Parts: sequence; structure tokens; C-alpha cells
Amino acid sequence: MANRDEEQFLRLQAEAQAPYRGLRQFVYLAFALSGLAGAFIFATDLLAGDGNLRTGVNLLLQLGLVAAMTWLWRWEQRNGQRQREQIRRDRLR
Repeated sequence: MANRDEEQFLRLQAEAQAPYRGLRQFVYLAFALSGLAGAFIFATDLLAGDGNLRTGVNLLLQLGLVAAMTWLWRWEQRNGQRQREQIRRDRLR
């Protein structure tokens, strides 16, 4: 029971220090899913032979969006983990 209380305290402390982390992660997820949907549409256009140079550029843009959102998500996760570890270390002092 004490371990669960400790984890809850760490989570709440981290949330107090970075209050919009969950919202940012939701936005990253929403944009990544949007980019995946766009990439699927542009890829099917290219595979069907209806695409041109503009379609290829748009596909690359969508894939870049997915890559950027994935990188931001992972960066946010690492920062959150570091923050919880720092709080844990500070609490032990």
C-alpha cells in the first residue's frame, strides 16, 4: 500500500511541475494519427497511379509530421521519467 502511495505522490508532484504534459502528449498523438491517415491517402494515390510530384511531396510532408510527433512523444516521455527520478532522489535526501 505504501508503494502505491509513493507512486501516486511522485505522479502528482511531476504533474504539478509540468501541468500540461498530458495535454501535449494527446496533441502529439492526434497529429501523428492525422499524419498517418494523410500518408495512407497519399500513398494510395501514388500506388493507384493518380499521383504526381505534388502528391509525393505531400506524402513526404505527412511522413515527416509522423516522425516529428513520434520524436516529441518520446522526448516528453524521457523528460517525464527523468523528472520523476529527480523527485524520488530529492525526496530521499
